[in-house]
This record gives sequence, C-alpha cells and structure tokens, in this order.
Amino acid sequence: MCKLPNPVISAYLQALLLTGARREEMAGLKWDDVDFQWRSLTIRDKVEGQRTIPLTPYPSSLLSMLPRRNGWVFSSPTAASGRLQEPSIQHRKACAAAAIDGISLHGLRRSFGTLCEWVEMPSGISAQTMGHKPSALAEKHYRRRPLDLLRMWHDKIEAWMLEQAGIAFDATEQAQGLRVVR
Repeated sequence: MCKLPNPVISAYLQALLLTGARREEMAGLKWDDVDFQWRSLTIRDKVEGQRTIPLTPYPSSLLSMLPRRNGWVFSSPTAASGRLQEPSIQHRKACAAAAIDGISLHGLRRSFGTLCEWVEMPSGISAQTMGHKPSALAEKHYRRRPLDLLRMWHDKIEAWMLEQAGIAFDATEQAQGLRVVR
C-alpha cells in the first residue's frame, strides 16, 4: 500500500488497517475531524453517531502530506462529491502487488481487530476504537475510557504492526519535526 502511486488512496488504505475504521467512516473524514495537536480523529459511525479515536503518529504523518483540495481528507479531483468514492480497484492492485489474495476493504478492519490480540490489547479498547456496540453490562454502563487510554494501546498496536510490516518509522523523530504555524 505504501508504494501506490496515488498518495490519497495509499494513505486511505493504510489508515483503514491502522485504525480499524469502516470503509465509509474513513472515506467521509473531513479536515475539521482531524486534530493534529491533540492527536485525534472524529469519525461519524453507524452505532453512536460519532466517536473520537486516537490519531497515531504514522497515519498522522500520512494525512499531513495529503493535498487540501477541499474539505475532505481523502479528496478526489475527479469525483463529483469531491472525495474518494471507489478505492476497491486500487486496493485489489495493492493486494496483487503484495501477493495477498482474498482480503477485502472490510478485511482490513477485521485484520485490525485480530492483530490487536497480538499486543494483548483489552477487547473493550479495540471494540471502542473500532466503534463496536458494547456487548457486556460493564462495557455499557461502567467503562468510560478517555482518549489518552485508547491512545496508549493504539500507539502500541501501530508500532507492532509497522515492525511486522518492516516499515521503519520513528514516531519521536516525526513529533520533533512538527511545529506550530501561525
């Protein structure tokens, strides 16, 4: 996915895998939903209406490089809506280039959920990040996790996934390169 010629689609596909978001949730992301300072994304979801999840360092670096053609993060100059509409063709090309067969866009979401187990992320944290409806009584009524707790685990899964993929990325170096622009 990193080597796709279109940086918007490349960032979109990587963000799907690294956040566990649904395909349309990510495609519908607006620049107003991205907070680089507080490292968060506000996603419109089908369960709660919207949820705020961590913006981890790697997707943050990808998003910061995207063109700001309009209000959509994953913009498209050729789409009538102004945003990415049909990423499946490019996704299939990326899978073919990586010799991966049979993984759908929704499969990227499933992969995130499964891979969270490798870092022993509590299931309630991955479920909240992915926008799953709470299933247990305690989850429904007693667990209110702040963004910083979600971020701690999300940073951990991101670092592990990048390591497994052989992607060299130094989050501390990336953070030092950021500066306030007035």
